Amino acid sequence: MITLVEQSSASVKTTLRELGINRSTFYEWYKQYLSHGYDGLALSPVSRQSGWNRLPPAQKSRIIELALERPELSCRELACYIVDNQGWFVSESTVYRLLKKQGLITTPAYRLMEAADHFINPTTAPNQLWQTDFTAQAALLLQG
Repeated sequence: MITLVEQSSASVKTTLRELGINRSTFYEWYKQYLSHGYDGLALSPVSRQSGWNRLPPAQKSRIIELALERPELSCRELACYIVDNQGWFVSESTVYRLLKKQGLITTPAYRLMEAADHFINPTTAPNQLWQTDFTAQAALLLQG
């Protein structure tokens, strides 16, 4: 491919487009060829590094320890506590996902509310009801 591109009468960009090769891929190959010859073009095993933003295992363990030491803290409060007191950053969502994976997040207890059959203060004329505030209606239902 390198020889074909070098000997082409068309521009490198045009030749690569005709061959269906990405320019960055070609130039990576060309760089390897110039520095190591044909041996540099041999396929090398791909080594995956951990993500740049992945938490180290020690920090994951520390999050779990702190969650067990301070069960009254929410995920947001725990993340803020870690940033303020541990000297490293972790997001609330990361704390949540980690604790959920460990089974330390429980499903919140939902309180079932049903709609009333009628308004507590019904309208008596057109255009009296401009907006219904669900929270106010719910609060009145809970009081009653």
